[in-house]
Amino acid sequence: MRSRIGHRRLANLRISRTLGGSPAELVAWLGAVQSQEYQAAKWGLALRLRRANRDADIDGAVDAGQILRTHVMRPTWHFVAADDIRWMLELTAPRVHQTLASYTRRQGLDGLLVKAATVFERALGGGEALTRAELGDRLGRTGTRVDALQLSLLALYAELEGVICSGPRRGRQFTYALLSDRAPNARRLPRDEAVAELTRRFFRSHGPATIRDFVWWSGLLTGDARRGLEMIRARPESVDGLTYWSVGQVRAAPRRGPAVDLLPIYDEYLVAYRDRAAVPHGPPAVRTRARPAVPFQHAVVIDGQIVGTWRNHRTPMAHVVDVVALRRISAVERRALDGAVARYARFLGVPVTFRIS
Repeated sequence: MRSRIGHRRLANLRISRTLGGSPAELVAWLGAVQSQEYQAAKWGLALRLRRANRDADIDGAVDAGQILRTHVMRPTWHFVAADDIRWMLELTAPRVHQTLASYTRRQGLDGLLVKAATVFERALGGGEALTRAELGDRLGRTGTRVDALQLSLLALYAELEGVICSGPRRGRQFTYALLSDRAPNARRLPRDEAVAELTRRFFRSHGPATIRDFVWWSGLLTGDARRGLEMIRARPESVDGLTYWSVGQVRAAPRRGPAVDLLPIYDEYLVAYRDRAAVPHGPPAVRTRARPAVPFQHAVVIDGQIVGTWRNHRTPMAHVVDVVALRRISAVERRALDGAVARYARFLGVPVTFRIS
């Protein structure tokens, strides 16, 4: 039964059943996508798309403002569809503010939060896009000097207040822009409707999942999660003493032979769940050793189960995917892995080989 849950999640998360739409439509389907590792997060979107599945496709959607990168739900970076950013921030920002309150207090920022947001808003007026350092410089011109950590907390506050969000990249640099410029028509929802909508987005795309999973992913309270499940009439099922909930179901595409996926660090399949019984992270003998947790590395997934880690290693001549296996990889699985690496090569637009240790 647990393996069946893993397979259903792979389909609902659009890993085994890719989406034919745009990057923004994919992000909207998933609700939000953790994206603090930008290059890895782009691959996480591309592997779920049938057409717009190259590195430049995702960059284009981000630079055009179809996908915004901001802090929402848990205090970490997420991709959010432009149409969703207002109602999602208004629903989840109060909880994130509570989480961050002790950090801002220790940094002596309580009296600066509103001032900084006002300075940032003025600096970004007229369609301007500035880097975080440039925003710090504008703040410094008012006589307020802050260090890098303080500046990041001030920018985060302005994001949560719906003042700023990601702007178009400037080369390799990230910029901020006014949210009102980047998403002028973003929807707003009454709170109960927002709770129902976020609950629906999660359980249709990440289900089957538990209430603890949704509370962890969304940052909402358990009471909100239970009310959301009631409003969307989610279906429960009991597996090994845990109750999993689902809304609808994406039918998994048939795969011949073993299904191998190269998932990036912080992929939703890896980090969106607090109850991890359905997707064991390697053989039991391996999981008991002292080693970094697999969710915080790129993961090799075969038939829904995590069997190794991988990383992209650049040589002067090519890209090489180094796979560290947590169990023996069969010859048939190696051939399927070769197909997964070829897909990654198409995303990068360069030749890629792999080796297993």
